[in-house]
Amino acid sequence: MDAINRRQMVRSLMLGSGVFPALLSELLAKEGGTAPAENPLAPKAPHFPGTAKRAIFIYLSGGMSHVDSFDPKPRLAEYQRDGKTREGGGKSLGSPWAARPHGQSGIEVTDLFPNIAECVDDLTIIRSMRGDHNDHFQATLGIHTGSVTFQRPSVGSWVTYGLGTENQNLPCYVVLAPEMPYCGSQVWSSDFLPGVYSGTRIQSGAEPVPDLNRRAATAGLQQQELSLLERFNRKHERLHPGDPALEARIKSFETAFGMQMTMPQVLDLSKETDATWKLYGLERGATTGFGWQCMVARRMMEQGVRFVELIDVGSSKNWDAHGDIHTHAPLARNIDQPIAGLLADLKSRGLLKDTLVVFTTEFGRSPSPEGQMGRGHYNRSYSSWLAGGGVKGGLAYGKTDDFGAKIVENECHVHDFHATILHCLGFDHTKLTFRHAGRDYRLTDVAGNVVKEVLA
Repeated sequence: MDAINRRQMVRSLMLGSGVFPALLSELLAKEGGTAPAENPLAPKAPHFPGTAKRAIFIYLSGGMSHVDSFDPKPRLAEYQRDGKTREGGGKSLGSPWAARPHGQSGIEVTDLFPNIAECVDDLTIIRSMRGDHNDHFQATLGIHTGSVTFQRPSVGSWVTYGLGTENQNLPCYVVLAPEMPYCGSQVWSSDFLPGVYSGTRIQSGAEPVPDLNRRAATAGLQQQELSLLERFNRKHERLHPGDPALEARIKSFETAFGMQMTMPQVLDLSKETDATWKLYGLERGATTGFGWQCMVARRMMEQGVRFVELIDVGSSKNWDAHGDIHTHAPLARNIDQPIAGLLADLKSRGLLKDTLVVFTTEFGRSPSPEGQMGRGHYNRSYSSWLAGGGVKGGLAYGKTDDFGAKIVENECHVHDFHATILHCLGFDHTKLTFRHAGRDYRLTDVAGNVVKEVLA
């Protein structure tokens, strides 16, 4: 029998296993003589030295109310109480949560997020966000891809396309999501970018990564089974030479081999201290909950994963408070302490200074009531925030009117938001492009300006 090299052995073990179709890194790029000419996930230099090396993107599905959280408007309650109508005839719905100033900056945040409110001196709160669509599907695509009309590569895919990854044994882009959001996997798709830049979804629970552990009775039996499947895959590859999707899939299985050793260590939280578990609001041994997602995100940052997205809930039972704004309360309790804990943990470990934390949603909620106590969709103004990674702390940027209904100062369109994120990571957003269908595409399309006022 002919001798085989390490790359062939890896493929014989892993090809055809069905695990990690989006894990497309190049485990064996350093193998002399057998590596491809170029490893698409090798670490790359950005356009200029960025203030952030990695990013955590927190997305709240359904549309969190800005006027009940980070842009409080007491006039709404006043007008509701007195039966007044706003200019233009709109009714008002006051917030059930009181607002108060926090930190040395004195920025007002409501009691909906009491723990995050204590972190305001580390945040840049953007109160003048604007999106292009008022429906969940399109707005969710917009905040993730910059486009509300066509599927495009996600922000995480653009970042990993530009920077590569620091750990070839882990995915470059991970999505921690217990449920599928609006648009499903389009949210983390690389679309026309090479498949190696797609996100890999990990769920909480006893088996966060399906098929991570060997299922065959012995390693030898697994090798025999997968060697047979490898033969079929090789035959298929010969019939389709130069197919980038097929080659990407082959690379994903190679990464899966490395992940069988590396990922269990990342997901093993047993060595975390009791104080750390408490910081995230978790009981020791927990394997579910947003606190678990946040702790795992921090561990992935430490291990060289470039971009991690945290999604709290799915396309139902989310922040879409049409019937009653009070449904925000349990959703906020689910994420408030974990996010505050994540910020504190990153800061104490010296990671916050070069990790950009993004907190956003697809749109806000209407100042006017929908029914008795609900709020409708509202893309004309809403709030997001940034922390760490070279942005200022203790800053409230942009301004809406007394009712949160329209932006009156420093509008920040989604394209501007994306341009600013890319700038922190070292990119000129107008130059981070990919040629597709006869034109150069970018995350910000043909628009977007870096919001320089929020940069430290």
